[in-house]
Amino acid sequence: MTSNTEKLQKVLARAGLGSRREMEAAIEAGRVKVNGKVATLGDRIEMRDRVSFDDRPVTLRGAEETPRRVIMYNKPEGELCTRKDPEGRRTVFERLPRLKGERWIAIGRLDINTSGLLLFTTDGELANRLMHPSTQVEREYAVRVMGEVRKEHIVAMVEGVMLEDGPARFTDVQEFGGEGINTWFHVVIMEGRNREVRRLWESQGLTVSRLKRVRYGNIFLDKRAKAGEWVELSQDEIDDLALSAGMEPRKVPELTPDEKNRWSRDKNKRRPVQAMRKPRNSKGR
Repeated sequence: MTSNTEKLQKVLARAGLGSRREMEAAIEAGRVKVNGKVATLGDRIEMRDRVSFDDRPVTLRGAEETPRRVIMYNKPEGELCTRKDPEGRRTVFERLPRLKGERWIAIGRLDINTSGLLLFTTDGELANRLMHPSTQVEREYAVRVMGEVRKEHIVAMVEGVMLEDGPARFTDVQEFGGEGINTWFHVVIMEGRNREVRRLWESQGLTVSRLKRVRYGNIFLDKRAKAGEWVELSQDEIDDLALSAGMEPRKVPELTPDEKNRWSRDKNKRRPVQAMRKPRNSKGR
């Protein structure tokens, strides 16, 4: 009987330890134990089982018990979407407010040269649902393209092209002006494969010189978060996200006084993005 059991990686993600993909990697690496034995990928557990992660006990939660916080982060170019970088480069997680007993889980990724909207949540199931291709969540990007963009290029990218990892297409492409050989477009795509937006343009012999995500589902990047800053989403915004992922709304927990102080300190100590830019008198543009 498996009616009262769930996949181990799903329960770990719900406990706020990371995304399902991260938890699958942790299980394969032997970092997870169930009732004192090293777990294997494919294991199912019950809420009464004893689970440890890196030899630390994990508090298991039912779906309705998982705190659901979501923050929007405005990623500058030059930051990595990874928790730690062996080369010591700056990561997006260094900017986020600290959590006690939980971890921020990225809802999708952006490559190092892409800026804009990133969402993070404490709810692993919400992250998994929003990222899964079957959910069909729209991602909108502002794209500056170098080269002469012709109508046949747009038609091809909307109808679909074959990339090395399968077919891909934009569901919408709108021109937003520009000068000379640099033209801005807004494009919408329904999945988040690695460098997919750039590769679609490259398939037409065109080069993306700037790329910024401006929307994820119903969440638009707005003035609440400047480059390198984050803002917590409202109850209504989080509920809309949950509904778009086929999940029931859930009340966002109030921040405790300690959390409010910690989050305020984390915001104030952030490193200004300007410090990462080249000096005004630099000739290396």
